[in-house]
Amino acid sequence: MRCPFCGSENTRVVDTRAAEDGFAIKRRRECENCSKRFTTYERLDDRPLIVVKKDGTKQLFDKHKIYTGMLKACEKRPIAEDRLLEIAEEIERELKNRMEQEVTSLEIGEMVMNRLKKLDEVAYVRFASVYRQFKDVNSFLEELKKLLNGGEDK
Repeated sequence: MRCPFCGSENTRVVDTRAAEDGFAIKRRRECENCSKRFTTYERLDDRPLIVVKKDGTKQLFDKHKIYTGMLKACEKRPIAEDRLLEIAEEIERELKNRMEQEVTSLEIGEMVMNRLKKLDEVAYVRFASVYRQFKDVNSFLEELKKLLNGGEDK
């Protein structure tokens, strides 16, 4: 590793620790030429995840959008914001573990709804009402009936 102060390649590792919840390694280094210390981070080369929207346009995946959507659905519900952030991170991890660079917004929406359904049924219905864009009251009622019947069509 080249020293950022003097450019020497003669450096040594003084300390190594896990960072970013184990997803990176933090190394404290010292230049043997100028004796200055600096920090480096080692992490996986992370390819960006692309979301293909309903209209075919593409944009970079943004975990924050999932979080804010769930936050709105869970407004005035007894759900910790930290739990919503955990769910958003779970979804991001699951998507990245697929090793596919593109994912549809429909897949993401279904993942969010499945988790909200287990977490809080009111939040699930709120999210579904926006996400599924029900055309009329009857289609909304059908979704409620499915929920009340344990997810089965009756």
